[in-house]
Amino acid sequence: MIPKIPVGQWVEWLVDWATINLAPIFGVIKIIIKYLVDNLSGAFLFLPPVVFIILFFLLAWYIAGLRVAIGTGVGLFMLHNLDIWEPSMHTLAMVISATIVALFVGIPMGIWTARSNTASRIIMPLLDFMQTMPPFVYLIPAVFFFGIGTVPGLIATVVFAMPPAIRLTGLGIRQVPVELVEAAEAFGSTQYQKLVKVQLPVAMPTIMAGVNQCIMLSLSMVVIAAMIGASGLGKEVLRGIQRLDVSTGFEGGLAIVIIAIILDRITQNLSRKSN
Repeated sequence: MIPKIPVGQWVEWLVDWATINLAPIFGVIKIIIKYLVDNLSGAFLFLPPVVFIILFFLLAWYIAGLRVAIGTGVGLFMLHNLDIWEPSMHTLAMVISATIVALFVGIPMGIWTARSNTASRIIMPLLDFMQTMPPFVYLIPAVFFFGIGTVPGLIATVVFAMPPAIRLTGLGIRQVPVELVEAAEAFGSTQYQKLVKVQLPVAMPTIMAGVNQCIMLSLSMVVIAAMIGASGLGKEVLRGIQRLDVSTGFEGGLAIVIIAIILDRITQNLSRKSN
């Protein structure tokens, strides 16, 4: 009989080792992310709901037009009317924070995969692994490294939402016409100038599609992250499940859908503007 390969034990040993030896690094990451989320949600909640709705209405109008702006205003008014404004703002802050962190890591990695075939061969299988792994599994190491609360939920969200940003950034840069790159080289452009002035602008619509996917995946993790103490609308849905309260669960789920539609429409139109 072939002996069992102790994959689970190896992973457990790795997690224990990282928990002990990398604790200072995890502590710094926790402080930075907590600072980002707390300040962002604090800024959203500092504004009166009516002022926030008007500002978001104007932003949507500028980016996506009057039709999307009206839908945005109505959707945000419903969140206020349903008396779930505070958890909605926490969720919005979490999604934006997770997207910022995911793009901060993902876009440079996508550029790296586009410029290096070796990096692409190494990173792409890892992305396949990250995208096929059940989201619940991400919660286990997140809790070990960062404890219970919003921070581990956001870390798990970042890991789950990052692959599209890496893939589509690399894809967009690889799809830049060779003629444009050669023309930039003929004019004596450096690698940095070629990237910033030619490749990234041309690839921007594809990169923005990755941003859109990143935001949608972040929202899909909201309820799962609530299982380890993350605040926001996921907590409302989880409370509805635990208490078999259909009203609370449905209202929390509806609010998540409203935020998802608003962010999706705005980022899609932002992508068209960058084209």
